[in-house]
Amino acid sequence: MNERLLNIILSSLTLDELDIKNIKENLTNIKNVIYFLVNREFVKEEELIELLAKRLREGKLSIDDLDDLPMELTEKVLKKYAKILNIEYVDLDTFDINMRLLSRIPLNQLKKFKVVPLKESEINILVAISDPIDIAAQEAVQRMFPKKPVKFVLASKKQIENFLYKVELNENIKEYINEIRQDLLTGIEKKGGIEESSAVLKLIEAILKTAILSRASDIHIEPTENSCIVRTRVDGILNEKFIFDRDIYPPLSSRLKLMANLDIAEKRKPQDGRFSETIMNKEFDFRISTLPIISGESIVMRILDKSKALIPLEEAGMSNYNFTVFTKALKVPYGIILVTGPTGSGKSTTLYGALNMLRSVEKKIITVEDPVEYQINHVQQSQVNPKIGFTFASALRSILRQDPDIIMIGEIRDQETMRIAVQAALTGHLVLSTLHTNDAISAINRIIDMGIEPYLVSGALIAIEAQRLVRRICPYCKTEIELEPTAYNDIKPYLPENYRFYKGKGCRHCDYTGYSGREMISEVLRVDEDIARMIAKEESKEKITQTALEKGFKTMLEDGINKAIEGSTTIDEVLRVTRL
Repeated sequence: MNERLLNIILSSLTLDELDIKNIKENLTNIKNVIYFLVNREFVKEEELIELLAKRLREGKLSIDDLDDLPMELTEKVLKKYAKILNIEYVDLDTFDINMRLLSRIPLNQLKKFKVVPLKESEINILVAISDPIDIAAQEAVQRMFPKKPVKFVLASKKQIENFLYKVELNENIKEYINEIRQDLLTGIEKKGGIEESSAVLKLIEAILKTAILSRASDIHIEPTENSCIVRTRVDGILNEKFIFDRDIYPPLSSRLKLMANLDIAEKRKPQDGRFSETIMNKEFDFRISTLPIISGESIVMRILDKSKALIPLEEAGMSNYNFTVFTKALKVPYGIILVTGPTGSGKSTTLYGALNMLRSVEKKIITVEDPVEYQINHVQQSQVNPKIGFTFASALRSILRQDPDIIMIGEIRDQETMRIAVQAALTGHLVLSTLHTNDAISAINRIIDMGIEPYLVSGALIAIEAQRLVRRICPYCKTEIELEPTAYNDIKPYLPENYRFYKGKGCRHCDYTGYSGREMISEVLRVDEDIARMIAKEESKEKITQTALEKGFKTMLEDGINKAIEGSTTIDEVLRVTRL
């Protein structure tokens, strides 16, 4: 534990010796001490920020000491510190950095002084520095830019280190970048142009390999005024992987479009395509989408692992209570079961898991999807094609003539599809589908708002499951923590007498995020006779919720808090996905 930081904090408070002894003996790190003091109202957060910013100015604390603080508190302290020094605070994650300016300084010098040149104007050069009272670093940077005065702004040390790590990653593929630049100069003479350059292919392979190794689900390639940024989505969260100069973007985007059989000359309209690639002796499918934006075209690739097996429903992460209620509903011979949640909440995975559980030689199961992502034996899967008029509604009408027992509709988007689904459910079919609503009970109002009569809804609905995906704590760096004050106040009513919470510190196994993989938190509303009667009478959402809670219904927030107490996820994650 950082003794200097601890003593500065404790000496500023009126605590008796016993309190101080208990804190030092029972709390393992500064973060826990701070959360404990704020939660128990020994100190206000604003007073603590003021104190730490002043001690930084007086030189009694160093910038390195801030590494032990919670990240959100570090940012607030730095903003206050910048105000005291009368300089600007900059958030590097939102700044469009001029990569050409940055490349004028050797990387080892930038790392040594913890600085990042940001942009050049006619008057000066803007440079982010982690320690604004480090005179030696300031003088060294000024010598690097002898022709113009340097204006320093404050940025967090962690952001500067993260950014320079990305630059270092780029250094490793500099060879390909230089080859591409060489090809750009001679590309016109080459047969097929720059798009056929082997260096571009090597760069694409490096991007795909990096994304797959970090367990990414999507790759985003985005041009800005000065650069080209490559981001990957891991466990639902985007993070930057590469930053290239702007001149690398045109050959990169053209080659990707060629791979997916898209029109490379068409830059004004969105395009969609797909391609397959063998990475590390394994075949992957990539769905690619382009969108015209002010600075070029935004390119997004969805990674589909062909060998990825369907997750059995029992392994999807439902709590025992929710799993029992949901599987009981699946055994009902006819009616509608809805899975709800926002895009990317794992709805399709749950539906595939349900189909996997239901499929057998005795049942005819037909699906209509957009698109079919995974193929399942004993299930007839069809894919919508709006260009030829084969929509969810028209597909559903045809499916009903195929004598099915179970129908799965990828998504109910309009009244026509919903009405056919309800009629199918009322005439003896089990219908599974997804809907975009925030929670299970909201789905009832959504169906009625779509124009379906309440008496039909009450007769057709069997169950509604709502879900979100939360990131799992990395098992290698899991550690016990005290809750951050805001989170503690939000969940206080749900806490049992004895509870513990955990967090991942960050290690090489989880790419220093503290998380590895994802699992589901959910709520399942079983529509029994009482609730069906309330739906038919158009009772309010509040009344239905009250009745459901009395019958044992557990909300998604409650399910998430239980998962956090069990140690599978963090409260931060639960609140992130359930706060609407």
